[in-house]
Amino acid sequence: METLKYKVIKDQKQYDKYCYVLEDLISRDDQAYTDEIDLLTLLIEKWDTEHNTFDDSDPIELLKSLMDEHDLKAKDLVDILGLSKGTVSKILNYHKGLSKDTIRKLSDYFKLSQEAFNRPYKLINEVNRHFRNASLMNTRKNMMEAR
Repeated sequence: METLKYKVIKDQKQYDKYCYVLEDLISRDDQAYTDEIDLLTLLIEKWDTEHNTFDDSDPIELLKSLMDEHDLKAKDLVDILGLSKGTVSKILNYHKGLSKDTIRKLSDYFKLSQEAFNRPYKLINEVNRHFRNASLMNTRKNMMEAR
């Protein structure tokens, strides 16, 4: 009986090893490894889905680290998200929250659950600066209603 080259990932050590192997295979840029790359990607994504809860992650910090990991710049997000440069800048600088549509697009692009980006985080917003520690997502508070 033939033993399997790769198995379902059971621990962090195996996960790290498979990530290293995957990077090596991708860097070879050889079509002969396509099935092996696909299988490793599937196994790694399964592990990521089951073990990364993103409970402590700020969605913008997560986005910035993913951008770094995928060698993306803010201008790349303009095309990926279909937003203006100004809006992308506001998002990355905590002046504007992530919309549902933006969360969906980020989730699809980075192959992560929407939950990773759909968490509350603090915004720096001039309109609501007088509210101490106002946690805002995608809302712009009417100053008359807030009183």
